[in-house]
Amino acid sequence: MFRLTMRCLGIDYGTKRVGLAHGDDIGVATPLPALTDADEAARWTKLGEVIKQRRITDLVLGYPYNMDGSVGFKAKEVDAFAAKLKTAFGLPVHLVDETLTSDAAESSIAKKDRRGVRDSGLIDSRAACLILQDYLDQKFPPTLTGQDT
Repeated sequence: MFRLTMRCLGIDYGTKRVGLAHGDDIGVATPLPALTDADEAARWTKLGEVIKQRRITDLVLGYPYNMDGSVGFKAKEVDAFAAKLKTAFGLPVHLVDETLTSDAAESSIAKKDRRGVRDSGLIDSRAACLILQDYLDQKFPPTLTGQDT
């Protein structure tokens, strides 16, 4: 039986930078270069190129919940971006809680190096990787090897 491979693009949306990560049904997320163009239209065009080149089947978008689980003001921007993604690319968009992913991504970089990497989008793409890995872990739970079943 033929099975289509799932190819996911993790997205950490921001108005200045868009972090990206790639993953599939192997279950491992890998960061990609962030979209850092100052021009929104240029970022959008590059996003379309990544989706086409990597033959993406699913988009996984970080969703900004507040610490108490409520929806924050930034969620309206993300809702609009999700709708634009669906319309432009016709792919499923999965929303994943992104609470603290940027903090976790930033803490993975030495303090002395953080200032220089913020504009590069490295933190954003690491956050996208965490978002996507969370989705993949839910979709394809890791299995324990060496265990009797």
